Amino acid sequence: MAILVLERCYMIMNLLFVLTFVLLHSAHCFNPKRLNVSAVAGDSDWSLAAATFYGLPTGYGTDDGACGYKNAVAQAPFLSMVSAGGLSLYKSGRGCGACYQIKCTSNQACSTNPVTVVITDECGQGCLTESVHFDLSGTAFGAMAVPGHDSQLRNAGVLQILYRKVECNYNGETVVFQVDGGSNAYYFAALVEYVNGDGEIGQVELKQALDSDTWLPMSHSWGAVWKLEVTSPLRAPLSLRLTYLDSGETVVASDVIPAGWQPGAKYKSNVNFQV
Repeated sequence: MAILVLERCYMIMNLLFVLTFVLLHSAHCFNPKRLNVSAVAGDSDWSLAAATFYGLPTGYGTDDGACGYKNAVAQAPFLSMVSAGGLSLYKSGRGCGACYQIKCTSNQACSTNPVTVVITDECGQGCLTESVHFDLSGTAFGAMAVPGHDSQLRNAGVLQILYRKVECNYNGETVVFQVDGGSNAYYFAALVEYVNGDGEIGQVELKQALDSDTWLPMSHSWGAVWKLEVTSPLRAPLSLRLTYLDSGETVVASDVIPAGWQPGAKYKSNVNFQV
């Protein structure tokens, strides 16, 4: 009888050991970055990311962002719905102007409704621990919350969210070029704003007046700024051709930079990519 009781004790102990091992092993292997997003979001084109916010709780992040848009981020059409991006989103500046839908479901204050943001800045050292990180403006972060619970959501710290890349649509806005303040007859640089569709520019080329065939490739300077250095004075009006980073689709802003152009001035084209 004693032997039978002892055997049963051993069986129970072994069973408890196996259950403990399984639970611990499962907890150790759980990685939220590798969740089946389709099971979480109900849609296979959503992926996981981390989100924080910077600047004022109801602000626009900063007007000194690494894309160069300055205080335009607080104005239409951005209207403070902007974000700094980690390395995989900022793409050394090539990601400037890209649009993403984001939503959160991991907190009681989350509305689960998607909102759209534009990459207008780079997120630095604080965004290196996650493969995809949005450091949102306070306004954009709060927009993911149930109405009246935005403060509660901002207190959540690093938030797990869902995101997907979407086409930018500036509702009739055409591409705008802001000439860099250091530009002159031999050096031309310009910030590119309000690009529909893909949003990410992979190449910018310049054509001078009376030169119908020659497109001069500009170099990516920083953020959304492109530059060109020449040995002979540039002949305006200048045309600019934009090429999407991924698809290679192009659009031409003919004679967008007029004769007598000024450094620091903004010039509005009459074209944009189709959406």
